[in-house]
Amino acid sequence: MTRQTNRAKPLLTETQRIKLKELSVSRKAPFREVQRAKILLLHDEGVPITEIQKMANASRPTIYKCIDKALAAGADAGLKDHFHKPFDPIITEEAKAWVLNLACTKPKDHGLAAELWTYSELARYTRNQAPDAGYACLVNASKATVWRILAAHPVQPHKLKYYLEKRDPEFEKKMQEVLIVYQEVNLQNEQKSITGVYPSVVTISIDEKPGIQAIKNIAPDLPPTPGKHSRFGRDYEYKRLGTVSLLAALDLHTGIIIAQVHDRHRSCEFISLLKELDAHYPADCTIRVILDNHSAHISKETMKYLTSRPGRFIYVHTPKHGSWLNLVESSFSKMARTFLRHIRVETKEELKRRILLGIKEFNEAPVVFKWKKFDLEIA
Repeated sequence: MTRQTNRAKPLLTETQRIKLKELSVSRKAPFREVQRAKILLLHDEGVPITEIQKMANASRPTIYKCIDKALAAGADAGLKDHFHKPFDPIITEEAKAWVLNLACTKPKDHGLAAELWTYSELARYTRNQAPDAGYACLVNASKATVWRILAAHPVQPHKLKYYLEKRDPEFEKKMQEVLIVYQEVNLQNEQKSITGVYPSVVTISIDEKPGIQAIKNIAPDLPPTPGKHSRFGRDYEYKRLGTVSLLAALDLHTGIIIAQVHDRHRSCEFISLLKELDAHYPADCTIRVILDNHSAHISKETMKYLTSRPGRFIYVHTPKHGSWLNLVESSFSKMARTFLRHIRVETKEELKRRILLGIKEFNEAPVVFKWKKFDLEIA
């Protein structure tokens, strides 16, 4: 059979010829489609097969197959491969389901030491256990085979994603209470900006930032050198001097932060902060405090102090594992990104002094943090 005989009509229409010319010079299309577009264009121009073989850099069987498909089903068919499965799959669907179920368990459940699977370990265990489970088709399963089975669903047994379980049964209720307080604070601030009158109930957000490390350099930092070193140099080694705890109260009306830094965070340190708040605000106002359920906040010593100041403090508790609802966390984040970042000190006392100095600098240009998104569904 010869493919170089004169045809009654051209193989390609003018539209197809334009499309194939664009494809034949494309740098983004698959190579096989670019090559086949050249073959069809050359064949349509009457170029002999031998010349097509040289110009398209293709074998004669490839050229014949491309032309035959184009003659039978059109030019588009000549560009594409028709995929088919000549044989039934060796690995059955039941075997794949068994591998998927195995991947959804932990290695330790099967007497192994690891906590999570790797594809190599899962493939090895699959090969060893498949015959006894009745799936002999998996006896030669490789890591790639296991990956393809799991990717179809998809399941990634080698990865771990953390989540936070809401252990507080009244989480939604407490969250709504806190958000209502924030909404009221926003209204009070708007009213204060108009009338200039300070609210009779001031709202304070209190929390602690424990474990701030006092770290001392072993060698001095090296300053930048123009044209040589663009940044500060710091020795890898350092000395730990201990940790301190920051107790901070954020005024949600003014943005002022009242803070204390201690070696520990106990009831006596928390009561000390409450006494400072008591002295800071007018005696005729009520101090509403948003805080968590830390033991120091609800201890006998703290309750005894609050009893000695009846009506002075009102507690609004955030739910368990809901520290993100406390606006003072925004100021802690700001501290971590500013003066606490890369901090090095000679003593713990220096660290305490610099933390209080950083808070003093914040208070020189206070920022009123606002809760802007309210999604309340109150029954």
